[in-house]
Amino acid sequence: MPLTRADIEAGRRLFAGDWQFRAAAGSAASLPPMRGIEIAFAGRSNVGKSSLINALTGRRALARTSRAPGRTQELIFFTGPSALTLVDMPGYGYAAAAKERIKAWTALIDEYLRGRANLARVYLLIDARRGLKDSDAGVLATLDQAAVNYQLVLTKSDEVKEADRVSLIAALMPAIAEHPAAFPQPLVTSARTGAGLPELRSAIALLLAERASSAGSRPLPRGPAPR
Repeated sequence: MPLTRADIEAGRRLFAGDWQFRAAAGSAASLPPMRGIEIAFAGRSNVGKSSLINALTGRRALARTSRAPGRTQELIFFTGPSALTLVDMPGYGYAAAAKERIKAWTALIDEYLRGRANLARVYLLIDARRGLKDSDAGVLATLDQAAVNYQLVLTKSDEVKEADRVSLIAALMPAIAEHPAAFPQPLVTSARTGAGLPELRSAIALLLAERASSAGSRPLPRGPAPR
């Protein structure tokens, strides 16, 4: 269903205002208390998670970006003026990282996905220049097993030709169909040009509205204000 102007405006309002770092968790024991609704961003190292979060919130340095793969080793939580929390997950697929570190990241991600009751959706980012890789397969399976609703998001779409984007989406569709927890249509974005960002903001706003409606139209719960 095409987005309306009201949908686009709802997404814009959701991400307007002052977004701040809330917490960083390197283990399940250090996860912050659940607050409102969480949306998480997952993907291979250097796929553009931090850049996308910065672009969505209009903050250039909210989430730290780095050219060095594997720099994000914790779950990073960001909060804004609403009850929405954004979560930047550790990147995966960086073979040069120490095996023990990779094992720790994997355990943290698995426990977070399976045990976070207020996690509404995971956006799995795929580099439009690379497509799905073998390292993504394990994450897709983990998301299915955890019964977490998720959607694929192509990043860096401005760096590939339109014909290549069309071909990539066509190639993704059969893979998406194999995963019951996956949203049927991927989103196409570029943090640099802003392409696809209104659609992504709107999708998140609609998800929050649905959650509020299913809860009996009660306001989303809010925890203590971030310190």
